[in-house]
Amino acid sequence: MSLDPKKYLYDIHEAASRIVDFTSGKTLDDYRGSAMLRSAVERQFEIIGEALAQLAKLDDKIVARISEYRRIIGFRNILIHGYADIDERLVWDIVQAKLPVLRQEIERLFNEA
Repeated sequence: MSLDPKKYLYDIHEAASRIVDFTSGKTLDDYRGSAMLRSAVERQFEIIGEALAQLAKLDDKIVARISEYRRIIGFRNILIHGYADIDERLVWDIVQAKLPVLRQEIERLFNEA
């Protein structure tokens, strides 16, 4: 694996870790009530989606090993282009249910590199 794919995996890992740090001990109500928290979490998801989009251009075999990578990229597009209609409960559900899976997959791929 060349350095570039590993850089994107690192960026995804770091952004996902930041989301975990930002949301640790928080509830959906905390998330809804804090513009700063929402902005921070959404920005990290934007980074994850963009890094996956760039990784997909660079190495389709690696990105294919990340479940739902197309949906993650699509979620990034919604956050950026559909910012006025973001469903806070959906974002929170992704943090709780989907992010742990992504983190495991990214850690595995990064360690294999």
